[in-house]
Amino acid sequence: MITLLLPLHGIGGRQDLPIPFGLAVGGAAVAVAVSFVVLALAWRSPKYRGDASGRRLPGAITRTVDAGWFRWLVRVVGLATFLYAMTSLVFGVDRLTNPIFGFIYILVWVGLVPISIVFGPVWRTLNPLRTLHLLLCKALRQPPSKGLLELSPRLGLWPAALGIFAFTWLELVAPDRATIPVLQTWMALYVVITMFGAILFGDRWFSTADPFEVYTTLMSRLSPWGRRTDGALVVRRPLENLDGLKPLPGLVGMVSALLGSTAYDGFSNSSAWIGWAQNQDVSMTVLGTCALIVFILFVLVTYSGATLLAGRLSDSSRTSLPRRFAHSVIPIALGYVVAHYLTLFILEGQRTLIYLSDPLSNGANIFGTGLLAVNTGITNHSTAIAVMQVLAVVGGHLMGVVSAHDRAVALFPRNKALAGQIPLLVVMVGYTAGGLLLLFSS
Repeated sequence: MITLLLPLHGIGGRQDLPIPFGLAVGGAAVAVAVSFVVLALAWRSPKYRGDASGRRLPGAITRTVDAGWFRWLVRVVGLATFLYAMTSLVFGVDRLTNPIFGFIYILVWVGLVPISIVFGPVWRTLNPLRTLHLLLCKALRQPPSKGLLELSPRLGLWPAALGIFAFTWLELVAPDRATIPVLQTWMALYVVITMFGAILFGDRWFSTADPFEVYTTLMSRLSPWGRRTDGALVVRRPLENLDGLKPLPGLVGMVSALLGSTAYDGFSNSSAWIGWAQNQDVSMTVLGTCALIVFILFVLVTYSGATLLAGRLSDSSRTSLPRRFAHSVIPIALGYVVAHYLTLFILEGQRTLIYLSDPLSNGANIFGTGLLAVNTGITNHSTAIAVMQVLAVVGGHLMGVVSAHDRAVALFPRNKALAGQIPLLVVMVGYTAGGLLLLFSS
């Protein structure tokens, strides 16, 4: 996060836990391991049916959601919000009271996660660049799906994975990232690359290359809302919704970028890293970039290695296994997001909403929030916050174990399903302990 926001990660430290920190880490690892044993005994056949499952919602709800007027209402809200925020980026002053920093780093990057969990994949309609592309196509009387070139399906989600890396580098590593010129440059590149790609390849480019759309689509798989294979709008169990995620190329890279960058965020705030890096002859930017890449590659290599070894132990085809199990990493990423950013979202989200009343920092109070103060009451509950952080990390891993187990019993021979899951279990236990150590690093 930007420098102004770094202290918020310190709310709820290891000293605030009601039990010794070592016991908390050990207990979390044991909980993940025990859940594996319980599942092995009680869950011997696949129970999730992915997009084929779900209870149909009332027809009135489906008709409203699918209505053209409703979709255009959502698009207009998304576009108007984007254009309003961009006035701060283009015409606002270069100081931290400019709301654009909180808008991008807090309301968009963090806030889209709870929005996607509560409402499902709504960003696909809210996405202002998708709306601009649609309006351009209507003006040119061209179908939005039609581009100048054909997009290769082998590309998958790799462009979005690179986009996530680029954004997390901006957020966590880039020098002067809390300045208008740096943010203007990144946003200009993002808009140009995304819109140019949509013109070349059609609107499919958004679902494969827009990092925010792909990110929120993955997170929305943990919502209770979805589409059945027959097109009906349904409600289903979140993990069953997650089971319907298509194993596209680049999915492993995408989840590795999400999990690795969040882990690096915790590591980069530790006094050990800061003290060591500041005493080196190499710049913090170079060191931070290398460390971010290492964390992402660590997740990519350990996860892929575990799934490949799982295929070998279960006598199964190994080449596609990393993609087929990648959905089980998404709950872990969600747990890390909650643990790392919830207090940040609550406190700095309030501050951003206050600043949004004065987008040009000229004393305006457009929404009537400009004179409000940030409610910091949450800072008085450090023990509750620390416990919540541990539960978020452990809960994410437990959901990941359940998802991986259901997929394993569906793919592996019955007599080899248990052995095939052991490498994944070892990795998830390691992620649990490592995630807590990074989260509560000092």
